[in-house]
Amino acid sequence: MEKVRFGIVGMGNQGSLYAKFFQEGKVENGVLAAVCDNKASRLEAAKEKFAGIAYYDNYIEMLDSGVCDAVLVETPHYIHPEIVMECLKRDIHVICDKPAGVYTKQVREMNEFAKQHKARFAMMFNQRTNCVYRKMREIIQEGGIGELQRVNWIITNWFRTQAYYNSGGWRATWAGEGGGVLINQCPHQIDLVQWVVGEMPETVRGFCQYGQWHDIEVEDEVTAYFRYKNGATGVFITTTGETPGTNRFEVSGTKGKLLCEGDKLKWYKNEEDSLAFSNTAETGFKRPKYEIIEVETDGENLQHVGILNNFANAILGLEEQFVQGVDGINGVELMNAIELSGWRNGEEVTLPVDEEVYLTELNRRRATSKLKEDQDVGVAEMSNSFGDVKK
Repeated sequence: MEKVRFGIVGMGNQGSLYAKFFQEGKVENGVLAAVCDNKASRLEAAKEKFAGIAYYDNYIEMLDSGVCDAVLVETPHYIHPEIVMECLKRDIHVICDKPAGVYTKQVREMNEFAKQHKARFAMMFNQRTNCVYRKMREIIQEGGIGELQRVNWIITNWFRTQAYYNSGGWRATWAGEGGGVLINQCPHQIDLVQWVVGEMPETVRGFCQYGQWHDIEVEDEVTAYFRYKNGATGVFITTTGETPGTNRFEVSGTKGKLLCEGDKLKWYKNEEDSLAFSNTAETGFKRPKYEIIEVETDGENLQHVGILNNFANAILGLEEQFVQGVDGINGVELMNAIELSGWRNGEEVTLPVDEEVYLTELNRRRATSKLKEDQDVGVAEMSNSFGDVKK
């Protein structure tokens, strides 16, 4: 094939954004061939904006039509694994938007299914393209901060209004979305906190507040506590009720620390490993000297467009695939652990999460969950959705 023919399942906010990327020619070796949405108003809106393609109200019909080489999954979270597997069994390449699923059992089944099929499978982890996070991962992997001591991420610039939550009947419900700020706003950071550091914590405590700042069923305020294999600890704080918010990611080790804030990366680099220094120092208050390095990166932060281009090129054999679909389970594992602990008043949860216990607890909440009336507000303007807005 000369160019990869893409289809999009779900023409809400994110699906419409990707369709626009194709329309603007931002995917060099990909073209938009078809879109699907089971909501008539969205399909009609797509027909007005994106001409010369095929339109479907049933994604199975789109997959069976033969018009797509690859598909983007942009639907509510619970059916992500189902659609991914339907694509793979037809040898259709697929990118799944975050999260991979709502609970680890369904994601694990999807991953096992993917291993048995040849079509490519990726997650839309666009934040992994960010030069700052890539550089942090590189420095840590090369031993630049020594032995891990502490991980802290305050990510509170997700402010959402009640109108946002009212915009979709499925939003912020256990039955429709499966969670709140953890599963909707934070999957990228939940993925990055283990991808950048290079390991998952062994245990998690989650302290979640449900409907603290909004009239919703699910969590909109979270503080999580991590403990790693070597005894290092971590704290992850997030909310959709605070503004102006903060985005500060700090990883400390015996050779120094990395601080990411405001798209800038600083490396506080110790002259000597702190443990070695402590064991040889002759006085009680001496500390190793350090330098502060403004870390240079390659400057690339291609985000969603970068993932789309990489995936199309990988299909055509032009480059290696950057993000593997099976990686999506790590973030779901962490989200489930935080959520389960939160349901149990901060009780320590060991990873991997007991899949059956989690699903049982989730299903209890789904059984009494109430979907809201869909407001049918159309596709949102998303320029303010990824950070703070200044005057």
